Amino acid sequence: MSMAGWQAIHSLSKDASVRSKELAPGTARRVLSYARPYRGLIAGFLALVVVDAMLVVATPLLLKSLIDDGIYPKDSGLVVRLSVLVGVIAVVGAGVTLVSRWLSARIGEGLIVDLRTQVFGHVMRQPIAFFTRAQTGALVSRLNNDVIGAQQAFTSVLSSVVSNAVSLALIIGAMLVLSWQLTLASLVLVPLFLLPARRMGRRLAGLAHEQMGLNADLGTRMTERFNVAGALLVKIYGNPDVEDSQYADRASRVRDIGVRIAVNRSVFFVGLTLVAALATAVVYGFGGLMAVDGALTVGTLLALTALLARLYGPLTTISNARVDVMTALVSFERVFEVLDLEPLVAEAPGATPVPAGPVRVDLDHVGFAYPPADEISLSSLEATATGDREAGSVVLHDIDATIEPGQLVALVGPSGAGKSTLTSLVARLYDPTSGAVRINGADLRSVTLESLRDAVSVVTQEAHLFHDTIRANLLYAAPSATDEELEAALRAARVWTLVERLPAGLDTVVGDRGHRLSGGEKQRIAIARLLLRGPRLVVLDEATAHLDSESEVAVQRALDAALEGRTALVIAHRLSTVRHADVILVLDAGRIVERGTHAQLLARGGLYSDLYTTQFADDTQVSPRVGT
Repeated sequence: MSMAGWQAIHSLSKDASVRSKELAPGTARRVLSYARPYRGLIAGFLALVVVDAMLVVATPLLLKSLIDDGIYPKDSGLVVRLSVLVGVIAVVGAGVTLVSRWLSARIGEGLIVDLRTQVFGHVMRQPIAFFTRAQTGALVSRLNNDVIGAQQAFTSVLSSVVSNAVSLALIIGAMLVLSWQLTLASLVLVPLFLLPARRMGRRLAGLAHEQMGLNADLGTRMTERFNVAGALLVKIYGNPDVEDSQYADRASRVRDIGVRIAVNRSVFFVGLTLVAALATAVVYGFGGLMAVDGALTVGTLLALTALLARLYGPLTTISNARVDVMTALVSFERVFEVLDLEPLVAEAPGATPVPAGPVRVDLDHVGFAYPPADEISLSSLEATATGDREAGSVVLHDIDATIEPGQLVALVGPSGAGKSTLTSLVARLYDPTSGAVRINGADLRSVTLESLRDAVSVVTQEAHLFHDTIRANLLYAAPSATDEELEAALRAARVWTLVERLPAGLDTVVGDRGHRLSGGEKQRIAIARLLLRGPRLVVLDEATAHLDSESEVAVQRALDAALEGRTALVIAHRLSTVRHADVILVLDAGRIVERGTHAQLLARGGLYSDLYTTQFADDTQVSPRVGT
């Protein structure tokens, strides 16, 4: 299949519905801003594209002169010179193609890096709520498919439109000069090709859309079952025969749609070849009669047929140029949609570092309601974007409390009381909707995010480790840490003995989400990571809640080292924590309803006493005070 044929099929396979899509105002101007760093390369690229298009017409014209002026007059010298010139044009064409491909790659790959880097950085600055709503696959698609689609605006689409427009103008111009009668006769067949081609294009676009959906469904199924958690679920509850059957069914549908697309493409290309052959027959027929009558030279006839063979591919591509351009612009618009979503938690202009010294936390009449989905997410990134787009109800009401330097403050309350939300505000995963959270007198909204991350660290119930080595997971918190510092942190976290026994030691890969380690081992690695960071305030959703007794003891000892000399805010699940906390804050329905020590709160006989009876009374394991 010729390159022109492939371009025509690719163009017709695109969804023509984008032709009528309304782009956001300023999209085109914004797209051009991304071309500014590459304007020199783009100018050179377009110049070579035009030269390449001109060379397409040059060879048939030289063929005319070779026959009419060289072979028939028997001018051997001219034949040799023209033959050499044809060879030179071929060499020049090859060089032009190589250089233009190099320029295209430089422009395209450079643009992909620019867009991917910008989108990745912007996404990583979104609040946690963004990631709880957005589909991971949809986000990855924006960084891959849509970025590549946008890149094509400056490479394949731009070169295709310019090259085919210039080629089409030069080909038709040259044919009209050679014989306007034969040119018009050959163009009579164009509607016989373009009209069925449009219908075939709609069919191919529909099949291509269906194919993408089927492939996405197949990919999603593999992704869900190939990660550790999915594979474990399949091992426990799945039926291998059913899994095989369901996968085979989906794969078969992908196969069937692929066959249909291949057949339709073949029908299209056969039709393109047939119409071109019929047009050639018309030119040979009428042109041959004109040559017999002396109205046309043989060289002109051969040049016309050579030019005609190059006509239909560019003609089809140009007729669908708007679809190509709009498809690329829509990809840009989808990228811009992500870039235009402003992060709710952002660093304020003129932000200053967190004040030095031991941390004091002031919760100054804090209120919070989760923001509406439109402020934190995009409906196009969600599986279902209806029914819960409104703002959430108020979760925290007038929280007023102080955590003194070095204190261990425990949060206690029934499920849904607002404990996790409060710790999220202290770590500035969200900003309060009223009041303020202050560290050493500074509102968290006025401090730099980097200094806040250095001052505050969070340990969750389930520690997350990247699919990388133990060393890499530790260095994520402290990139400049030495091996000696890594060992010291691991010893303090009571996990160095384990790491030392591993065949690769610090370079052992922990697996997807750390699944090669036990829950207690992962928690101790996470605590070592915290120790390397050296925060002044630790926010802890108690890390021993879901561990067995042996692992709990090991992790608790690691936490003793982690909390020593630090201010701590802990969501309490264990009696050992609440008994020895300096202050216990009891939350209910988003309000602090009680505060005091364990003994004081028990003596009052309020909500804490009820929670103690129902949640903590069976917890007879009492460990020494955390952080002492």
